[in-house]
Amino acid sequence: MHEGKWEKRWHPLRQEWVVYAAHRNSRPWSTATNQVPDKEVPAYDPACYLCPGNARVHGTQNPPYQDVYIFDNDHPVVGMQAPEIEPARRVSGGGLYRREKATGIARVICYDPRHNVTLADVSTEQVAKVMGAWREQVRELSRNPAIGYALIFENKGELSGVSNPHPHCQLYATDFVFKHIEEQLEAARYYRQEQGRNIFAQIMENEQKDEIRVVAENQGAIAFIPFFARYAYEMMIFPKKRHATLMTMTDTELYDLAAVFQEVIRRYDANFGMSFPYVMSIQQAPLQGEFPEHHFHLSLLPPLRQPGLIKYLAGPEIGGGNFMADTLPEEKAAELRRVEFRK
Repeated sequence: MHEGKWEKRWHPLRQEWVVYAAHRNSRPWSTATNQVPDKEVPAYDPACYLCPGNARVHGTQNPPYQDVYIFDNDHPVVGMQAPEIEPARRVSGGGLYRREKATGIARVICYDPRHNVTLADVSTEQVAKVMGAWREQVRELSRNPAIGYALIFENKGELSGVSNPHPHCQLYATDFVFKHIEEQLEAARYYRQEQGRNIFAQIMENEQKDEIRVVAENQGAIAFIPFFARYAYEMMIFPKKRHATLMTMTDTELYDLAAVFQEVIRRYDANFGMSFPYVMSIQQAPLQGEFPEHHFHLSLLPPLRQPGLIKYLAGPEIGGGNFMADTLPEEKAAELRRVEFRK
């Protein structure tokens, strides 16, 4: 395989270049690495505000739940009772500056009552049950005309900034559509106009044809490090049948998706010998309206590019807006495919 020196690849969903310089991955690294020491974690932590029976910050007590548990966030980023903005303050600065109230619903979804497990440790049936809970939440929220979008995401591990290790994710239901989804919808519209095809179907077809970046696959779902990956171990996980949102997924499709997702995260853990951190997000269409071009999928963005080394966003990414990658997607996919993992 070529060394990947100074190659750039077009990211069709973000409409931007990603630059690859794989030879830089072996450059000297003189600053500290980011290691999270192994800690003995109990199945129940009396100090954890997500464990069954424990009190949360405002005194609400969790029930003795035994399965998936969902509640409204005690520190919501958006709310249905968000304070109104006076009309005179809504627009200023010659029309450039705008304010509006932050309407929405924020919820926490606990995967399991045990404090010391992840979705890699539980049964595939439990992962499918979690995804089923996501689906029902989205269905419920879609019936609220004030809600335009439902973002479900998980920050797993200290290196991803999680504030509590109890297995959980969050749901932000907002009256606006998140920026990445707007970009994907526009990219899909443009590709249909120019090429007469669905952009997500083309990406999946390309990855299946190339094979080299595919990490897990079964009858109903597929996972791959995309040709245009920005992070070293970035993963896209698709149900093979196109669905705009979670709402129309069948139980069988959710199980296949859960199985592929779980294989990916178990490969992550086995490859690094640790509970591997990542940011997971559900990339689905807006809840109001019809979006036949969108193809719901999971996005996994792990912060590590090597054991102990985080991919920090620096000058090119933050200052310039384009990613500079030190690894090639093909090499990282091959690495994950080789690893022996617990099935």
